[in-house]
Amino acid sequence: MMLSATVFAQYSNQKGDKKSKEILEKFKLKSESYKNFTADFTYKMTNTEANISESKDGHISVEGNKYVLDIAGQKVISDGTTTWTYIKDVNELQINEVDEDDDESLTPAKILTYFDDKFRSKMIQSNFQYGTDVYVIDMIPIEGKSYYKIRLVIDAKTYEIHDFTIFDKNGSKFSYVIHKFQPNTDIDPSIFTFDKKKYPGVDVVDMR
Repeated sequence: MMLSATVFAQYSNQKGDKKSKEILEKFKLKSESYKNFTADFTYKMTNTEANISESKDGHISVEGNKYVLDIAGQKVISDGTTTWTYIKDVNELQINEVDEDDDESLTPAKILTYFDDKFRSKMIQSNFQYGTDVYVIDMIPIEGKSYYKIRLVIDAKTYEIHDFTIFDKNGSKFSYVIHKFQPNTDIDPSIFTFDKKKYPGVDVVDMR
């Protein structure tokens, strides 16, 4: 799973308690003004039973269904139709088609556009995190998924996302903590296509 990352949501048909729906509606109204965004984040994967704890820093740029993700020696580029995954250590490029009908994968382009009538929302609590007041909301899939909930931490003043955590059914937790968020910035559209000339000698594995 990858960050993620867009914030254009549609919650009008969402099932859940009144408070969580009100918060998510305000989140939607705020986020709809963003034409794009960039973010610095930390990805954490933990599994207590398996004694696993990993942490990696990353950066992402998102515009619509296009994104560029840099994390842990990998660069993932998608123009909404094709996804290029470049692995720096072995100078290898993997090419895949984007499967728009894949409801299981949470890509940056849909991680925060995914919460519609397929989810039930639940207000967990209001507390103080990241130096501000926040709302903690759980999104629970109505149909069976490999994960059983996604927890959002939303700023109570700005209605921007601070972090979200995916709770997998195998006991793993995948968390994304956003350190720096910049909406409506200047993004060169050419970054959303892989330029082979910048990677001499790259070994291409086309999986399409």
